[in-house]
Amino acid sequence: MKKTIAAGLWGMALCVAAPAWSQNVVANPFDTLHQALHLTSAQEAAWKVYRAQATAPNDAQARRKAASGMFTTLNAPQRMDLVEAEMKQDLLDLQHQSQVLKVFYATLDGNQQRAFDAATLPPAQNRQQP
Repeated sequence: MKKTIAAGLWGMALCVAAPAWSQNVVANPFDTLHQALHLTSAQEAAWKVYRAQATAPNDAQARRKAASGMFTTLNAPQRMDLVEAEMKQDLLDLQHQSQVLKVFYATLDGNQQRAFDAATLPPAQNRQQP
């Protein structure tokens, strides 16, 4: 269950903040997005912050691996506390990523926002039906 919840949160973060990844794409999706947005020089600083956040090595993976290794040494209440702590940290990470995205998105004009929205939408086969 822990892996399912964590994977779901991570999946949401990727869908919100990063260009859609496709096995058929040869170019770096961030480079493709950057070209499609036709950013002005005034928007470049916000782009750099967004891209650094979206592509930064994530401490969450190392944190999850360490927590997973501890599971066999913990009793049930301790495991639940660990899962809760992991979920809280995942939420903090997602909130930070969301804020960085919103700051960058606010610098875009309407056409750029539409291009960004289309490029960051997950592939149809990965979307859940309501």
